[in-house]
Amino acid sequence: MAKNILTVSARTKLLQTGVSLYNTSHGFHEEEVKKILEQFPGGSIDLQKNQNGIGILTLNNPSKMNAFSGVMMLQLLERVIELENWTEGKGLIVHGAKNTFCSGSDLNAVKALSTPEARVALSMFMQNTLTRFMRLPLISVALVQGWAMGGGAEFTTACDFRLMTVESVIRFVHKDMGIVPSWGGASRLIEIIGSRQALKVLSGSLKLDSEKALNMGLADEVLQCFEEAKALQEAQEWLEQFVSGPPEVIRGLKKSVCSGRELLLEEALQNERDVLGTLWGGPANLEAVAKRGKHTK
Repeated sequence: MAKNILTVSARTKLLQTGVSLYNTSHGFHEEEVKKILEQFPGGSIDLQKNQNGIGILTLNNPSKMNAFSGVMMLQLLERVIELENWTEGKGLIVHGAKNTFCSGSDLNAVKALSTPEARVALSMFMQNTLTRFMRLPLISVALVQGWAMGGGAEFTTACDFRLMTVESVIRFVHKDMGIVPSWGGASRLIEIIGSRQALKVLSGSLKLDSEKALNMGLADEVLQCFEEAKALQEAQEWLEQFVSGPPEVIRGLKKSVCSGRELLLEEALQNERDVLGTLWGGPANLEAVAKRGKHTK
């Protein structure tokens, strides 16, 4: 009975938007973390929502290779909340300003977290944010130009797909900093490339250029262009093949994949049925059935 209650709770949680992993019952006090982070300004997280249902999320702090300042960490959560409520959305591209993805955390903000407890609290804050990001009912793509290092490398793993330009590099540098990934990057990396490859990447602090990342399955495609605007255009064209169709269908597919990844089989199957119930007999379904009938005549 207890297991049943737990799995139903997990399924309900997954289907809801705006639900975080950690709260006060876990000893996590979000408002206290926010007060610390807001003391470290610099850069911004910019969001553009387009009429075609594809959003553009820009990590914008080029003077520091788009490293996350404290304020940027806060803004990322705000943008995730905004995307959770974007019912017309189908896809999202994450990229960095000025041909660089992200170099991780701004060390000024990190140094201010002087106690192990404070740093664990920051880890919980970013795990909350990136898990909510990963569960968005949008198909997401990280467009990696230049460097994606440390926390930037971890962010790429929260996206459904990764596109790299020829000269770009992903590197988990945590070992060289005397730490381990703390934004959920190690767990997600294992899901993407398997535990053996992930252990090599993390323990070797491997410098993954676009060819290596493609060969091991971390990158989904290598773009040949170098210029920022052109790369962004190519990324949109690549993503469009997966988000063509009604928003409710694309979002339903993403929810089904999330549940299959995170839940036990029986609960994932129940979730599929729940999602189907919201779509069967709906406008997109009826239109598709009508078109198919015409095609068979």
